[in-house]
Amino acid sequence: MTLFQKIKLILRSVREYKKYAIITPLFMIGEILLECLLPFLMSNLIDMIAKLSSMDDFFVPMETTNLPFKISFGVLVFTLLGMAMLSLLCGILGGRYAAKAGLGMGANLRNDLYEKIQSFSFSNIDKFSASSLITRMTTDIQGVQMSFQMCIRIVVRAPLMLIFSAIMSIVSGGIMSLIFLGVGLIVVIGLILIVKNAMHIFRRVFKRYDVLNASVQENISGIRVVKTFVREAFEKKKFNTASDNITFDFVKAEKIVAYNNPLMNTSIHLSNVLVVGLGTKLICDSIYAINKTTDAVGNEKINILSETLTIGQLSAMITYGIQILTSLMMISMIMVMLVMSLESVNRICEVLVEEPSIKNPENPIMALEDGSVEFKDVDFKYSANAQRNALENINLSIKSGQFIGILGGTGSGKTSLVNLISRLYDITDGTLTVGGHDVKEYDLVTLRDSVSVVLQKNVLFSGTIRSNMQWGDINATDEEMMRALTIAQIHEINGDSEGMLDRKVEQGGSNFSGGQKQRLCIARAILKKPKILILDDSTSAVDTKTDRLIRKALKEDLPQITKIVIAQRISSIEDADQIVVMNNGMIDQVGTHEELIKSNKIYQDVYHTQSSLGGNK
Repeated sequence: MTLFQKIKLILRSVREYKKYAIITPLFMIGEILLECLLPFLMSNLIDMIAKLSSMDDFFVPMETTNLPFKISFGVLVFTLLGMAMLSLLCGILGGRYAAKAGLGMGANLRNDLYEKIQSFSFSNIDKFSASSLITRMTTDIQGVQMSFQMCIRIVVRAPLMLIFSAIMSIVSGGIMSLIFLGVGLIVVIGLILIVKNAMHIFRRVFKRYDVLNASVQENISGIRVVKTFVREAFEKKKFNTASDNITFDFVKAEKIVAYNNPLMNTSIHLSNVLVVGLGTKLICDSIYAINKTTDAVGNEKINILSETLTIGQLSAMITYGIQILTSLMMISMIMVMLVMSLESVNRICEVLVEEPSIKNPENPIMALEDGSVEFKDVDFKYSANAQRNALENINLSIKSGQFIGILGGTGSGKTSLVNLISRLYDITDGTLTVGGHDVKEYDLVTLRDSVSVVLQKNVLFSGTIRSNMQWGDINATDEEMMRALTIAQIHEINGDSEGMLDRKVEQGGSNFSGGQKQRLCIARAILKKPKILILDDSTSAVDTKTDRLIRKALKEDLPQITKIVIAQRISSIEDADQIVVMNNGMIDQVGTHEELIKSNKIYQDVYHTQSSLGGNK
């Protein structure tokens, strides 16, 4: 993707703020024209002061140095005041509309990026990482927003100011304008060296931000673990290292960029010295120099030379010199900002052009008939570059309404297996059918509405129990919510059943125990009225008695739903219709509790270990 295509993609986010983005440069052009004309007219005003013998001549038209028509001193003064006010107004309106366009574009771009991320599958999220996506949605968009605001305002202003000031300096000072050309070349060379050395450092900073955000994210999400293991000092050190790396790069880059100011100050003072020195000489020569010639009879004839430079023109030249060099400095700063933002543009476009690895088919199936599931020679790996499969040669048939238990050691592929059913990931090889059809033939919303998954990590959102339950069904009645809560064995919270649905839920459910959070998540999944209910080790924090009651309620109250339970405790799945024993990404054996206890070594080892520890009581 070319740079032009990337910028075009970013600019799509301007949308309804396009009119402000167009108006702003127009006001900038008006401001520049007025600012360049003001020194020109001011030079005429200065020259007219010497000709103004008394205030009676305030409104008497008189000849000027550069204007082709006569104008009075008073009219010129009021004209200058009017132009100054108009220039100020153009600047204010330009800044106002630039802010509207920039902030609006940033808001739209942030929304576009968020919507794109929402369409990603788990594999897309894994590719970028959560910390990197956060950086792109915050720091990168902020940089692009500021650069866009500069482009429609400063990027228009600085080059045009440079061009118009150069033209007016030629008109006012003639050959003296070559001074600015010489000094300008020195400035350009210096600025190129500054930008070149600072550019690669600014590019590196954004990757440092990813590391910093990852450190913050891990620390906050795992704060209980950090405090439990007394690892605050280690986390502080890790954060300080990431923060110091960003600081080091920024300080190094800013030290280089800081050479801008002495370079520009030196250039401005040098040009002023040359202009004032040469201008003074020209003025003096034009007034006092005597061109001596000899007439026909040998008498010496003295001719006073006409003025070649006036004091007003000298004043205008000084002003134009400052404008030219200041414009060069602004251009250099713009270049640094644009270089930084181009790296942000690349990172944002990487997300915007990323195609979701899981998409709807052209003619999707809009209804799931039943909860049957069948794996045929299924292989799966998380990345195309992965050296080995996460799942291999999976063959499993699940009838609608069955209770299936899955058991296996850590990393055996239990969660990977159930994630394929709701198409959170796509299989690599083989065939996976749900409800008698290939899982890839279903509409994604239809499929995921028919498959409820309670993941290993229980997530509750800040609000109330009612608002969390409505994630399962926004239109559910209080009776339906209470029924789902009852099936999940939540009859009361902390001994109180009154007003339970309106009980406040803190962020992440921090005001509930692990077991309460698990049961609330199960109730929320039940409320979806799914065809398939998957519980991924989601009763691990529940006592065995409550676990047994939940399984009993699921069987008796939801017999039509296919129930797939991943568990570490055999007691949680021993009454299942089928138990799948996983080992190293493969199915070791499938059977009932009685069959497996007789023939499967993995199952026997787990059973005897838990029995000796009292885990199956």
